[in-house]
Amino acid sequence: MGLLLIQRLLDHFEGNLSIDVFEREATVGAGMPYSQLGAADEHIANVSANELPAVLRSIETWVNKQEKTMLDRFSVSAEEFNAYKALPRLFLGSYLSDEFARLAHRCAAKGFDIKIHYQCEVIDIIDLPASSSVTIVHTNGRTIVDKAIICSGHFWPKHNEGRVEGYFDSPYPPAKLNGKNNYAIAIRGASLTAIDAVRTLARNNGYFYETTAGSIAYRRNPDSEEFRLVMHARNGLLPAVRFHLEDAQLGRGELLSMEEIEQIKSENEGFIPLDYLYEHVFLDRINKYGSAMKDTVNALTMEEFVEKMMEYREDIDPFELLEQEYREAARSIRNRTSIYWKEMLAVLSYTMNYPAKYFSAEDMLRLQKTLKPLISIVIAFVPQQSVEELLALHQAGVLSLQEVGEESKVEPLETGGVRYHYTDQSGQQVSDRYTMFVDCVGQPMLSMSDLPFESLKKSETVAPAMVKFRSQLNGAEAYANGIKGVGKGQDGNFYMQLPGLAINDYFQLTDVYGRVNERLYMLAVPFIGGFNPDYSGLDFTEEASMRVVEALGMQI
Repeated sequence: MGLLLIQRLLDHFEGNLSIDVFEREATVGAGMPYSQLGAADEHIANVSANELPAVLRSIETWVNKQEKTMLDRFSVSAEEFNAYKALPRLFLGSYLSDEFARLAHRCAAKGFDIKIHYQCEVIDIIDLPASSSVTIVHTNGRTIVDKAIICSGHFWPKHNEGRVEGYFDSPYPPAKLNGKNNYAIAIRGASLTAIDAVRTLARNNGYFYETTAGSIAYRRNPDSEEFRLVMHARNGLLPAVRFHLEDAQLGRGELLSMEEIEQIKSENEGFIPLDYLYEHVFLDRINKYGSAMKDTVNALTMEEFVEKMMEYREDIDPFELLEQEYREAARSIRNRTSIYWKEMLAVLSYTMNYPAKYFSAEDMLRLQKTLKPLISIVIAFVPQQSVEELLALHQAGVLSLQEVGEESKVEPLETGGVRYHYTDQSGQQVSDRYTMFVDCVGQPMLSMSDLPFESLKKSETVAPAMVKFRSQLNGAEAYANGIKGVGKGQDGNFYMQLPGLAINDYFQLTDVYGRVNERLYMLAVPFIGGFNPDYSGLDFTEEASMRVVEALGMQI
């Protein structure tokens, strides 16, 4: 996010501009997902070169300037570089770090005063409305700025890690999982974060090899004969496989304009209906272009469509379905033809980011209960290489998937490890003991109380993200039923509190009355998910950075 913000500032500003970048680590640009904080050599990005933000330098240009040793490490060929192939995350991180350095030099050449504070942790952020400034408190002192853009990335609070032996609150950095594990390991989750942990742990305890038939197989090391991995998923489903995208930019030109948003709100009592987006962003395009699915989804409501898609996934063994989708995705990539309904679902998810803050609480509940579970499975876009390894592990009897339902519980044990409590599909209560547990449900959406900047938490210009019930009768019923986050506002209306902080369309923090703080921008992933359902990925980063710079341009 910081990288793209600097690129935008270079493109849109002239004259005197002073930029301070505070970075806790020794390098900048790659962020958590593409550095050793979040990846090892075996981890693959779920984006390819042709999906990278267009404002950056071509990665093909960068690849042609790299040393052969670096390319060989990641099995990349400069002569046969394939822009459609998913890249190793650390390889992509090296590119992003080099881009940051290039842009910093461009800033200096343009006359911007840019200072990068390496290994400098921000401890607090103090908003000073009276002087229209912000004080950044960091490990090297204090810096006063006019505007502060908070893009501190992923953040996993530690609850039991370090206190309970064998318990990990996240699989990151992956190096902490290194070691021999001659026992079964419980993985909570089954999507991309879980796949990261699976690939690392598999390499610690065995090796992958190519069979004479050309497929990938796995063998455990002699001292890890009891090594097994059990993924635990609420719905017992695995994510879908990466396929060819017809639009590599995933509908970035399809976003509702500010004018469209205001028009729709004016016609719907200040709300944007979720059904409007489902019909106009998803169904209309399926009916117009998605001939293979047109008759299947035509005239289905959102709930009916999701039920149909989920029923299909639930009726087949998850690893059999993974293998089927792997072959389907391979054909899609080979023939350069999209699996159109999946691509349109990804476009719908991306398009929802900005109008979601105008959903009613009723629609937000529908989104969370109905649509998001399907979206989280279908648009994970698991790379082909990762799928090959998952299937090899399953065929070797090392990897299995357990459906645990909504009421499962992980009990940390003082002696180390956990007990995993759940009800199995036959209705039996199960309590499995594991020596090691890795929580892999992904980035948790954090609340205002989790904000690491104490002065901001106490500031009156910061408020939790909330959406209003369109029907106050529905709000009263939800409140009476004890639905999480539902309460009565100071105006007497019922609201539902969401994770994260209240922000406007330009990512500026807003207070409980909706008043904008023109000094503070919030782009930190764990604190924007309430108003931005599809808050991660380089496509989101590209659009968000543009919106911030647009707002800065209005003020400077």
